[in-house]
Amino acid sequence: MYLHLGQNVVVPEADVIGIFDLDNTTGSLITRKFLNEAEKEGRVKTVSDELPRSFVVSGSGLEISVHLSQLSPQTLLKRSETKRFE
Repeated sequence: MYLHLGQNVVVPEADVIGIFDLDNTTGSLITRKFLNEAEKEGRVKTVSDELPRSFVVSGSGLEISVHLSQLSPQTLLKRSETKRFE
């Protein structure tokens, strides 16, 4: 199964580590540090030109990616629960 993050971007649902709300989590120093390090390492991918509302951490093995999505975490969660890409 795949999780559609917006635009034409999908990730394997089995690789999703977490879905996070940008507004609620970026207040944390640890989260900001994680996102800054991921950006420096080139692991952050922007799904859309719109203002991001969430970020999805995914990966398999040692390859970790961070996708910034214009969709809310609630929308992404609902998409993951519908299993429409089986």
